[in-house]
Parts: sequence; structure tokens; C-alpha cells
Amino acid sequence: MGVKIGVLAIQGDFREHKQMLLALGAEVVEVRLPRHLEGLSGLIVPGGESTTIGMLAREYGLEDAVRERVEAGSLAVWGTCAGAIWLAKQIPQYPNQPRLGCLDISIQRNGYGRQVDSFEADLQIKGFDKPFHAFFIRAPLILGAGEGVEVLAEHKRDPVLVRSGKLWASTFHPELTNDPRVHALFIEQAARQLT
Repeated sequence: MGVKIGVLAIQGDFREHKQMLLALGAEVVEVRLPRHLEGLSGLIVPGGESTTIGMLAREYGLEDAVRERVEAGSLAVWGTCAGAIWLAKQIPQYPNQPRLGCLDISIQRNGYGRQVDSFEADLQIKGFDKPFHAFFIRAPLILGAGEGVEVLAEHKRDPVLVRSGKLWASTFHPELTNDPRVHALFIEQAARQLT
């Protein structure tokens, strides 16, 4: 597809995202330092431990570097699970948690419960002709979304995939399936930066 996508590779399940992107024909860069953002059209922030991701991203200078590109409109960013927490403007339980905070959503860590409460569900995603089988693992819960945030999928009336301009968040793990459709949609969004 001729598009270069980064995967934040400081913590979490970045390898699965990388494999999915490579299978779709994207050029993939593992992002660990600000210089790795050069030339990227998109960035995926994977699931993992949201506090650790936030602390390391701040320590390595990635928080400011990503925010600068987001504010300039030059980078599409998709946070999955812990990555969604990192993108969120509000985390009511942990207001001081390090994060990018650019996406106008309020989110609750482990919103569906602990590891034992993880589950699978078929989602109706806007624009898809058949359901997407999703894995929710210690998933966060989107408590609310601002006016400019479009809900692309819900589970029991709770938003689970949202988009606001070039910022995306999903509370499930699309990289754990064999279904590349959400990744393909994100690549399309990122590719639009190039035109």
C-alpha cells in the first residue's frame, strides 16, 4: 500500500500488530524513540500496561513528539486497549497517569473486570458487511465521548471503537484475530495523509 506505519514497541503486544500490518503490505517501523516517528503516516499504540506505556513514552520523549505531530495533523494514531487509555483525555480513577491525552474520551481502566472477566464478542462495526470477532482482555471501558468523537462499534451500548479525526481507540485487541479489516481501515486513514 506504500504507507509507513509505526508500532509503539516499548511495552505490550506490539509484535502481533506488526505481523498484521506486514500481512496487509504496509511498511512497519518499531517506534522506541522520537526519531523513529520520521516519515510515518500512522502509529499504533498496543495493549499492555497503560501506566508503564505512559511512563516510558514520557521518559523517552515520545509523548511530546507524538503530541506535536497529532496537533499538526500529520500523524494518525490508534490506541488499542492500554493504548486507548494512553490516548484518553480523562482517566477519572487515575487523573495523574502519564498519557498523550489528545482524544476526547473518558476511560476506566479494567472497566469490565480483571483477567478472569476477559471475554469475546461479535461486533457490528460501521461499514463492515459482517461481524468482527473481538477479544476483550482486561479491557478498559469508555465512559463517555466528546461531540467530535464518532462511535464505530458498541458492545452492550458501550463504545468499543471510536474515531475523532485521525485519532482512533479500541478497547479490544484486533491484532489477536485473523481478521485484518480494522487494521486495513486504519491503514486507509493513514494513507490519506499522503495525498
